[in-house]
Amino acid sequence: MVSTLNERPRMHDFVYTAQPSRVVFGAGSIQHLAREIDALGAKRALVLCTPEQTAAADRVAAMLGARAAGIFAKAVMHVPIETARERASKATRLGCRLRRRDGGGSTTGLGKAIALDSGLPIVAIRRPTPAAR
Repeated sequence: MVSTLNERPRMHDFVYTAQPSRVVFGAGSIQHLAREIDALGAKRALVLCTPEQTAAADRVAAMLGARAAGIFAKAVMHVPIETARERASKATRLGCRLRRRDGGGSTTGLGKAIALDSGLPIVAIRRPTPAAR
């Protein structure tokens, strides 16, 4: 729509409700992971990753100790709803109240699909990409 100085384009009315979020940024911030889980009122977290990220997920689960309910290493591109539901079912069986994901877009997509279906919070950890290092 083109407008002149005297003529303003009509805006459509809308309401935007943002989900609460918190960003903890900086070198070594992963050391605060347990604190962030506690801040969400969660006791245990299921670590999500792709099959290729299992070693990193193992390190995070070890760091979480008893807070780690396990690892779900089936994140894939364009998350199939079946994968999200399988992971949600596993988390329910393990008594998880939080989804923690580690990785890139595929893992983020899985975490979002699970949060959408379950309403549970996500703690996302992003590591610098090789180009950013």
